[in-house]
Amino acid sequence: MDKKDLRIVYLGTPDFAVESLRRLYEGGYNIVGVVTMPDKPVGRHQNHLQPSPVKTYALEHGLPLMQPANLKDEAFVEQLRALRADLQIVVAFRMLPEVVWAMPRYGTFNLHASLLPQYRGAAPINWAVMNGDRETGVTTFFLKHEIDTGDIIDQVHVPIGDDDTFGDLHDRLMLLGGDLVLKTVDALIDGSLTSRPQDDSGTEVLRPAPKIFRETCRIDWSQGVAQVHNFVRGLSPVPGSWTMLRAQNGGQSRDDMLKILRSKAETATHDLPVGTVVSDDADSLKVALRDGYLHVLELQLAGKKRMKTPDFLRGYKLPDHLQVV
Repeated sequence: MDKKDLRIVYLGTPDFAVESLRRLYEGGYNIVGVVTMPDKPVGRHQNHLQPSPVKTYALEHGLPLMQPANLKDEAFVEQLRALRADLQIVVAFRMLPEVVWAMPRYGTFNLHASLLPQYRGAAPINWAVMNGDRETGVTTFFLKHEIDTGDIIDQVHVPIGDDDTFGDLHDRLMLLGGDLVLKTVDALIDGSLTSRPQDDSGTEVLRPAPKIFRETCRIDWSQGVAQVHNFVRGLSPVPGSWTMLRAQNGGQSRDDMLKILRSKAETATHDLPVGTVVSDDADSLKVALRDGYLHVLELQLAGKKRMKTPDFLRGYKLPDHLQVV
């Protein structure tokens, strides 16, 4: 089979999904349709509609586009069926109903940013970093009823560095994911594609990757310094881990929301209460934990721009006592 003979429908929404779509388009594969989410209301009054990155790419390159609000809508299903896709590829989209994923003759495969069966769910990159893992990867697998449980086609393993953030890992996996999507499609075309069931019956504990919410991102200062550092980098640069910064002068106190976006862990003994903020008034800002200090390297106060700690300290008058809660 020639790649021009394989009719592909691509489903995706965020930046992570653009890379694989770009690789397919520039590689001359036959993309007969692109499906993405409806435009998202943004702004203070939610009166401006923002297109998804995948929509923007599709329109720029003249690819047929669909934006269904309901994936079970009969009109959408008929529109999709009319494309006569041989294969559907899903990258960072949403859960599909069977009427959609079972439609093509070669099925539908998904690119997932973990080494399945680990980290099934919506936020696998975040959780791998937050949990302090040393390795993750990308997986292509065929869709079935239960989310992220279908037969594995191929995987690529990727190390996680001590100070890698979610953003660092996201970008590496995005590029490797593009490679893997093309490798998977080429294997289908040349007849060498194989798959195997996911094995989740072993002794290794399976970790989930649920969706990240605002409350998920609040820092728990009762944990050790390594755990808090992993938590910070697993949520950086977005959505960002946060805490409340309590400034006390005399008998008055004020709480402001503070995002910590980059940090460094230091194991040490001290006698300071957990949550005490220590600064040299110039370059250093660190938080005392039970087993050391979390050095804050980049931060953002509510309503302010992101900045490095020395820049923050130049414009922030330190109170008599500062702590995080």
